[in-house]
Amino acid sequence: MKTCLKTLPIAAIILIASISGVYGGEISVAGKPSSDTIRNDATEYTIAANLRANNTPAWSNDEEDFSFATRGFIATDDPLIIPSDYPNYTSWNMEIFSYLDNGTCPDTINPLLCRHARLNNINGLFEVVPGIYQVRGYDITAMSLIRGDTGWIVIDPMHSVETARAAMSLVNRTLGDFPVKAVIYSHPHVDHYQGVKGVVTDEEVFAGDVEIIAPVGFMEHAVSENVYAGTAMQRRAKYMYGLSLLRDEKGLVDNGLGKYPAVGRASLIAPTIDINRTGQTLTVDGVRMEFQYTTNTEAPVEMNIWFPDHKALFMAENCVGTLHNILTLRGAQVRDPLSWAESLDEARRLYGDQAEVVFTAHNWPRFGNDKVVELLENQRDMYKYINDQTLNLMNKGYTMDEIANMIVLPKSLQEYWYTHGFYGQIYMGVKATYQRYLGFYDADPINLKRLPPEEFAQNITRYMGGADAVLPKLAEDYEAGHYELVASIAHYLVFADPTNMDAREMEAAALEQLGYQAESGPARNAYLVGAQELRSTEPVQGRTMISADVMSAMSLSQLLDYLAVRLNSQKADGEDFRMELVINDTSDKATVQVKNSVLVYWLDESSTEADVTVHMPRETLEQLALDPTLPPTGVIATGDSSVFERFIGMLDVFDPGFNIVLP
Repeated sequence: MKTCLKTLPIAAIILIASISGVYGGEISVAGKPSSDTIRNDATEYTIAANLRANNTPAWSNDEEDFSFATRGFIATDDPLIIPSDYPNYTSWNMEIFSYLDNGTCPDTINPLLCRHARLNNINGLFEVVPGIYQVRGYDITAMSLIRGDTGWIVIDPMHSVETARAAMSLVNRTLGDFPVKAVIYSHPHVDHYQGVKGVVTDEEVFAGDVEIIAPVGFMEHAVSENVYAGTAMQRRAKYMYGLSLLRDEKGLVDNGLGKYPAVGRASLIAPTIDINRTGQTLTVDGVRMEFQYTTNTEAPVEMNIWFPDHKALFMAENCVGTLHNILTLRGAQVRDPLSWAESLDEARRLYGDQAEVVFTAHNWPRFGNDKVVELLENQRDMYKYINDQTLNLMNKGYTMDEIANMIVLPKSLQEYWYTHGFYGQIYMGVKATYQRYLGFYDADPINLKRLPPEEFAQNITRYMGGADAVLPKLAEDYEAGHYELVASIAHYLVFADPTNMDAREMEAAALEQLGYQAESGPARNAYLVGAQELRSTEPVQGRTMISADVMSAMSLSQLLDYLAVRLNSQKADGEDFRMELVINDTSDKATVQVKNSVLVYWLDESSTEADVTVHMPRETLEQLALDPTLPPTGVIATGDSSVFERFIGMLDVFDPGFNIVLP
């Protein structure tokens, strides 16, 4: 199988198609190249680099992953195309990746990523062990199901309502139509809970027929990561997940954890049962579960689950078929590789001598006690190695960028496919670890406060003799295959003068080749989306990932915190007022103060000093937090009503299409 995956020359194929993508509940149309947009072929240097990528000892065990990924197959939908609830959009399309299964790897794809993408192409309903099943390849996340006495326990109901619903339909058609008795969110990343209303309803949960189980702190972290920084994260996610790319050999291939976040509606139902400690047990519908509560690992709060009656260990996203991210490219709180390694070792000590299978929220299971222990130990050592060696070199005076170019995994770990960087990369993990311990500053005073990027770019371009003097040198370096150098220098020309299309094309061409060479799916996507936006003269279109459904699950304090994020400091400058806020269809109330260009509030407090008292329904406050440009309805203001009107005028609307590769 190794030979068929090596990079072989092929004719350039440009698939002209309009592919739709959605992230977090809002539609974003994927990039469709205009008639004058050209995506380059792989150069001879990229072909050579991809051939060199095959020099990994992991090829000595190529068959095992394919055996595990196909084991227990029961059924799938053919063709696997899931329509979206949005008219004229497709929620999920696996057929478009079928070219990966033709036995060769295009020049424009790193052959190791190509192999991994083939594994993630395997889709359908699988029996993990009797009583435990997974639906894989219906979304970026695998949905797991445990058969109880009367119904199903569902773990991680995918990224969208549509894909979760399709997965549940496959299960019901194939294994029998039984009710869902519980849903488990393993952690607060959107692809593990947004599809919940594809498997259960609010009414079933409110009636007590279905429990929603999650680690304590789930709602806090789901909101802080996906709402407070939601617009910025959504914009960055388009780079990481390649949402605007064509799904072909010059575009989106795979994301390491799966193909891409599904298109569709986002939903959320708040947990009814919290898991707050390791060793906590639950029995739901006759299914015994023991939880390992892990913090500061792949998510701020996360939990693994031991099923003693099945000798099966669910490792959530703490242990998948690739090196994970210590800091995801979309942006998040930096993770702790030492805590991560310790949690993997704790799982090994608690369950390693009993587990006969390990299954996770992404990729495929591993069968046999020896394989369970091997995975836990090797991934433990992988994260610990990144932590320890980064600290080792930090203490020798090396900086973040220097260390990122120095550390590679030992050969003893490189022989396993799941230590390869199909999602995260070693250099990414090193930079994240450096940031965790020392922050952004490398102790060189020049980096205390840098010039704004545009100002610096204009001056460095002037020092280099201007764009006309630099572009010929860049062309020479491009022809010599020095793509990182070319992209870095061309970036200055672009920020100095974004109308210079020659400079933009030079940077785009270099980024494109770096994307073709990348082992990491998200790194490939970031390079190629950057190239796409540099070549386009159209403004980037985007919509917020934050849905009304998420707003309805937020507490009053969370909604007010988000309004504080929206407050424009310049518009609020000089303001000093208090509002008494009364939510008239709940028992909630708060006093809100704007002073010193800061919004602070006190819950369940009334103020005799309030300038205005504002009564509104809960839905109006949610809408105000979601989109302050829409006129609020059902508002009754007593006192100085102009205060409330001024307050609304101080709330910013964030542009989800802000520039990244352009100033």
